[in-house]
Amino acid sequence: MSRHHLAEFEEVVMLTVAILQDEAYGVAIINEIEQRLKRKVSMGSMQTVLKRLEQKGYLSSAFGEATQRRGGKRKRYFMLTTRGKSMLEGVRDQRTNLWDAIPEIIVSD
Repeated sequence: MSRHHLAEFEEVVMLTVAILQDEAYGVAIINEIEQRLKRKVSMGSMQTVLKRLEQKGYLSSAFGEATQRRGGKRKRYFMLTTRGKSMLEGVRDQRTNLWDAIPEIIVSD
């Protein structure tokens, strides 16, 4: 696995990019996270984490076509890289390994 640490919000964003596939751009990612996790996400925090994940090599991005609806502005679409997919698989395996190591969850009241 990589020398980079994957924070919880980074993992959520990467998983959401994977869910959205060809429709993974800033606002769509925010909407998906807010809908699925009932968690408020600011545009600033989203832009920061997307930039960081791209710098780490876990995501790549490309601009879509300019549209009249957006006043000629283009959306930046994000895609999971091979390295990003490997990182997510490693995180999933680590968590599964930890869950599988618990003999039985004991609850105390």
